[in-house]
Amino acid sequence: MSRDYFGTDGIRGRANATPMTAEIALKVGMAAGLEFNRGDHRHKVVIAKDTRLSCYMFESALAAGFLSVGMDVLFVGPLPTPAVAMLTRSMRADLGVMISASHNPFEDNGIKLFGPDGAKLSDEKEVAIEARIAGDMPLASSRNIGRAKRIDDAQGRYIEHAKRSFPRHLRLDGLKIVIDCAHGAAYKIAPLVLWELGAEVVPLGVSPNGVNINEGCGSMHPQRMCEAVVREGADLGIALDGDADRVLVADASGRLIDGDQVIATIATYWKKTGRLRGNAVVATQMSNLALEKYLDGQGISLLRTKVGDRYVLEAMREHDYNLGGEQSGHIILRDYCSSGDGLVTALQIMAVMLEKSATLAECTQLFDPFPQVLKNVEYSGGDPLASASVQEAIQAVEKELGESGRVYIRKSGTEPKIRVMLEGEDATVIAHHADTLCALIEQAA
Repeated sequence: MSRDYFGTDGIRGRANATPMTAEIALKVGMAAGLEFNRGDHRHKVVIAKDTRLSCYMFESALAAGFLSVGMDVLFVGPLPTPAVAMLTRSMRADLGVMISASHNPFEDNGIKLFGPDGAKLSDEKEVAIEARIAGDMPLASSRNIGRAKRIDDAQGRYIEHAKRSFPRHLRLDGLKIVIDCAHGAAYKIAPLVLWELGAEVVPLGVSPNGVNINEGCGSMHPQRMCEAVVREGADLGIALDGDADRVLVADASGRLIDGDQVIATIATYWKKTGRLRGNAVVATQMSNLALEKYLDGQGISLLRTKVGDRYVLEAMREHDYNLGGEQSGHIILRDYCSSGDGLVTALQIMAVMLEKSATLAECTQLFDPFPQVLKNVEYSGGDPLASASVQEAIQAVEKELGESGRVYIRKSGTEPKIRVMLEGEDATVIAHHADTLCALIEQAA
């Protein structure tokens, strides 16, 4: 069956336009509730959200859907996506829901679903939910309609969970940290966790008003955080996205450190201390070739997956690896989380700093990335990548680059765009090939 609603990371789109309407959210709640309403126990779903104006509407619509098919609803308010994964497991819920469009502007919103194990749903489960939406969905009897309850201490539960991931014998005393919460889901929690661990905190992006999430701030716009690190004389900076499942960090000079360098830093230290399971990490096709070569030199294997942190997690679980992530800053630390967690990842980076008595720059300058070009080509329909001329051009570029470069081209799972990525040793050559391929794709589109 085709997927009309779900993309790479749940359902996402412009709020009040298909597929992100209250009507569809109601049906998603009903269908997901029916799909997970199995067994003779009281069935529960945890619903969290970020700070977008439209979250109130979708929270109500989803709750109505779940309640109508007999599932109890637990409201936990604004919380990071990884908190939903944690609370779903902790509260023995059958399902978890995060209402968020992650790093997108406030006009967009999304629905991310988590199973009872705290992991994002598989493609098969999403297809099954869509099939239910297209069919008849029986309602619960009047006596069996679900009940709703607000969990008042949900933020405190996640704060303690995040702090437990930080080594007990370490403290952040003496560190001055800039944290940009993107006016998003972690705007209260993240600064508080850092302060409780002893840091001097300079908070940014902590005044959400419903329409300023990710606006010129956070991991999508880290320049403000980098500038604040230099201005404040801070030891490092942390930039989260709207739902706090991804993170970028900056050293004391304001130099930005992406997810590939973060993965390399943690992997190297964990291998040295015997914590890296399988001596391997998982990354996507977007991670830089230089990361792969660096890890190989450290005796660490790199397994690549399709783009999307849920595919990273699936591979990690299949091979029992405990570290994986994306260049964008989605880092999964399976010892602590079943999803990307920006705050916990930042704490692990700082733990490496403290254990090595080193600065962030000294810990993370592990390799020089290959020049990489990322471009987007918009299209309105059809499949531009099926064009024979496009495929021939891609193959020709791949042959020319050989082992000194890579070409990775895919359809976006959240927008009508073709993502074009090239990397190699010569920046000029890579840029030329990227422009050529984008022009051919535009013609085919």
